[in-house]
Amino acid sequence: MAAPFLALLIALLQTGIVFLAQRVLDEISSEASRYIMTGQAQMASMTQAGFQNYICTATNTAGLVSALFNCNNIMVNVQNYQSFSAANTNNPTLTFNGSGAVTNTWVWSPGNPGDIVVMQVMYQWPVILGPLGFNLSNLGNGNRLLISTAVFRNEPY
Repeated sequence: MAAPFLALLIALLQTGIVFLAQRVLDEISSEASRYIMTGQAQMASMTQAGFQNYICTATNTAGLVSALFNCNNIMVNVQNYQSFSAANTNNPTLTFNGSGAVTNTWVWSPGNPGDIVVMQVMYQWPVILGPLGFNLSNLGNGNRLLISTAVFRNEPY
């Protein structure tokens, strides 16, 4: 009788932690998108690596980022478009090398005033195979890809 209860308890705990991490990633993305939307990233000639560092250290959520995520593993994909209808918000497919590292090359194109921007912040969240086959992974390496997408029009800076 205790085994099914413990299995359910572990599954609930793991699900809650994954949802918490996803919610924090959404908050990080929402806040970081303002840095691009207002032109601050463009006027500072910020690089993709600089923006990843901004996410981890300069945002109001930096404490949450460092508590939940390894900043070296945060991936950022930023693309600009001329219209909302042309914007691609599909989740990217990750590719891995032989040692399991992501080999994708991400785009850093924050755009100009008035451009439509799609910003995706991604993180591979490690999940543990739960009891009774409970598994939250959605990647072939056993991790769960957390992805947060922000779509916005750059302000006239």
